Amino acid sequence: MPMSIRPKDGMPPGALPMLILRVLQSSSLHGYAIAQRIHLLSSEVLAVEEGLLYPTLQKMLVKGWVTAEWGISETNRKVRFYRLTPAGRAHLKAELAGYDRVTQAIQDILRTA
Repeated sequence: MPMSIRPKDGMPPGALPMLILRVLQSSSLHGYAIAQRIHLLSSEVLAVEEGLLYPTLQKMLVKGWVTAEWGISETNRKVRFYRLTPAGRAHLKAELAGYDRVTQAIQDILRTA
Protein backbone atom coordinates (compact mmCIF):
# COMPACT_ATOMS: atom_id res chain seq x y z
CA MET A 1 0.00 0.00 0.00
CA PRO A 2 1.80 3.09 -1.26
CA MET A 3 0.44 5.91 0.90
CA SER A 4 -1.05 6.10 4.34
CA ILE A 5 -3.84 8.34 5.53
CA ARG A 6 -2.27 10.45 8.26
CA PRO A 7 -2.93 14.07 9.13
CA LYS A 8 0.77 14.93 8.83
CA ASP A 9 0.69 13.82 5.17
CA GLY A 10 -1.69 16.63 4.28
CA MET A 11 -4.93 14.68 4.63
CA PRO A 12 -7.65 17.14 5.58
CA PRO A 13 -8.89 16.71 9.15
CA GLY A 14 -11.94 14.48 9.25
CA ALA A 15 -11.26 12.80 5.90
CA LEU A 16 -10.82 9.30 7.32
CA PRO A 17 -14.13 9.25 9.21
CA MET A 18 -15.84 10.60 6.09
CA LEU A 19 -14.32 7.84 3.94
CA ILE A 20 -15.24 5.16 6.47
CA LEU A 21 -18.83 6.40 6.69
CA ARG A 22 -19.09 6.46 2.89
CA VAL A 23 -17.76 2.90 2.58
CA LEU A 24 -20.18 1.70 5.26
CA GLN A 25 -23.10 3.36 3.47
CA SER A 26 -23.45 0.34 1.17
CA SER A 27 -22.93 -2.48 3.68
CA SER A 28 -21.58 -3.42 7.09
CA LEU A 29 -17.91 -4.41 7.07
CA HIS A 30 -15.19 -5.41 9.49
CA GLY A 31 -12.15 -3.18 9.99
CA TYR A 32 -9.77 -4.90 7.60
CA ALA A 33 -12.45 -4.96 4.88
CA ILE A 34 -13.02 -1.21 5.39
CA ALA A 35 -9.31 -0.54 4.89
CA GLN A 36 -9.22 -2.79 1.80
CA ARG A 37 -12.27 -1.11 0.29
CA ILE A 38 -10.79 2.38 0.75
CA HIS A 39 -7.55 1.18 -0.83
CA LEU A 40 -9.30 -0.38 -3.82
CA LEU A 41 -11.78 2.45 -4.39
CA SER A 42 -8.95 5.00 -4.34
CA SER A 43 -7.20 3.11 -7.17
CA GLU A 44 -4.70 1.92 -4.56
CA VAL A 45 -3.54 5.45 -3.74
CA LEU A 46 -4.85 5.54 -0.16
CA ALA A 47 -4.00 3.00 2.50
CA VAL A 48 -5.32 3.08 6.04
CA GLU A 49 -2.99 1.88 8.79
CA GLU A 50 -4.50 -0.25 11.55
CA GLY A 51 -3.05 2.14 14.13
CA LEU A 52 -5.27 4.90 12.75
CA LEU A 53 -8.28 2.88 11.58
CA TYR A 54 -9.31 1.22 14.84
CA PRO A 55 -9.02 4.32 17.07
CA THR A 56 -11.08 6.22 14.48
CA LEU A 57 -13.73 3.47 14.45
CA GLN A 58 -13.79 3.56 18.27
CA LYS A 59 -14.38 7.33 18.25
CA MET A 60 -17.14 6.86 15.69
CA LEU A 61 -18.78 4.25 17.95
CA VAL A 62 -18.70 6.68 20.88
CA LYS A 63 -20.22 9.45 18.73
CA GLY A 64 -22.99 7.08 17.62
CA TRP A 65 -22.12 7.26 13.92
CA VAL A 66 -21.63 3.48 13.71
CA THR A 67 -22.61 0.39 15.66
CA ALA A 68 -20.58 -2.79 15.92
CA GLU A 69 -21.34 -6.42 16.52
CA TRP A 70 -19.16 -9.49 16.63
CA GLY A 71 -19.29 -11.96 13.81
CA ILE A 72 -17.19 -14.36 11.77
CA SER A 73 -15.22 -13.10 8.76
CA GLU A 74 -14.88 -14.82 5.42
CA THR A 75 -11.59 -16.24 6.72
CA ASN A 76 -13.37 -17.76 9.74
CA ARG A 77 -11.99 -15.24 12.26
CA LYS A 78 -13.92 -13.46 14.99
CA VAL A 79 -14.21 -9.80 13.96
CA ARG A 80 -16.33 -6.73 14.65
CA PHE A 81 -18.67 -5.69 11.86
CA TYR A 82 -19.39 -1.97 11.72
CA ARG A 83 -22.70 -0.57 10.49
CA LEU A 84 -23.72 3.00 9.71
CA THR A 85 -26.38 4.49 12.00
CA PRO A 86 -28.94 7.17 11.11
CA ALA A 87 -26.73 9.67 12.98
CA GLY A 88 -23.79 8.49 10.87
CA ARG A 89 -25.80 8.99 7.67
CA ALA A 90 -26.70 12.53 8.74
CA HIS A 91 -23.08 13.30 9.64
CA LEU A 92 -21.87 11.90 6.30
CA LYS A 93 -24.37 14.05 4.41
CA ALA A 94 -23.17 17.18 6.23
CA GLU A 95 -19.49 16.28 5.73
CA LEU A 96 -19.98 15.65 2.00
CA ALA A 97 -21.74 18.99 1.58
CA GLY A 98 -18.88 20.78 3.32
CA TYR A 99 -16.27 18.86 1.33
CA ASP A 100 -18.00 19.71 -1.96
CA ARG A 101 -18.12 23.39 -1.04
CA VAL A 102 -14.42 23.54 -0.15
CA THR A 103 -13.37 21.50 -3.19
CA GLN A 104 -15.34 23.80 -5.49
CA ALA A 105 -13.74 26.87 -3.91
CA ILE A 106 -10.25 25.43 -4.40
CA GLN A 107 -11.03 24.54 -8.03
CA ASP A 108 -12.34 28.08 -8.62
CA ILE A 109 -9.09 29.57 -7.32
CA LEU A 110 -6.92 27.18 -9.35
CA ARG A 111 -8.86 27.96 -12.51
CA THR A 112 -8.89 31.75 -12.18
CA ALA A 113 -5.72 32.73 -10.30
